[in-house]
Amino acid sequence: MTHFVTLDVDERADRVVVTLDRPAQRNAITTEMIDELHAVCTRIEADPKLLLLTGRGEHFAGGADIGQLRTRTRHDALAGINRILFDRIGRLPLPTVAAVSGFALGGGAELAYACDIRIATTTARFGNPEPGLGIMAAAGATYRLPQLVGASVAKQVLLGGHVLDADTALRTGLVLDVVEPGNHVDAAHQLLDRIARSAPLALRLTKTIINSPGTHPFADDIAQAVLFETRDKHDRMTAFLEKK
Repeated sequence: MTHFVTLDVDERADRVVVTLDRPAQRNAITTEMIDELHAVCTRIEADPKLLLLTGRGEHFAGGADIGQLRTRTRHDALAGINRILFDRIGRLPLPTVAAVSGFALGGGAELAYACDIRIATTTARFGNPEPGLGIMAAAGATYRLPQLVGASVAKQVLLGGHVLDADTALRTGLVLDVVEPGNHVDAAHQLLDRIARSAPLALRLTKTIINSPGTHPFADDIAQAVLFETRDKHDRMTAFLEKK
């Protein structure tokens, strides 16, 4: 991939590892970072791979850059600058994992919510303090967080200003696992190693159907029909039976 200013991008055979790289600013999300994340999405969409997203230093992302946010107008809001990116990350073909340490606040929390699975350290804190700054969490939190943790907990965060610590995030299902600080990226890689052993097309179709609104039994049938005819399915089941 090209050179990035706000990101460290490591493209591997089966995954792309993206590290938000503004540690002195708690990896605050800027318009430049948004543009660079769009470039990463373009690459992954063209050549589907797993994604691991994390932050440099003690924090995942402390939110959007307030200096930039203060100057945004209603025209910027209507353009959905952050929301469009996070929706795009949510639609990436293969599974995405966020490895979260420290603060995931505001836009940083919404970026983590956009990933399929989250792994946290004991220091992780998820929150959306936007109303205290005169705005709302408008980059996906209002529809993603209720799906992840339920409407009641989402309202506690989005309306009550409650910050979810790592234990609460685990108990409410927001994160898959909680590990000691410094171990979250390795834990995310271990999860991705397990995911990578599955059939890519099966993962892609499953994610597409999960993310589709409503119930879709016929879509399940069609996707399964496609998978039943693949060589990958035949080879995997043959290997399973021979091993058994």
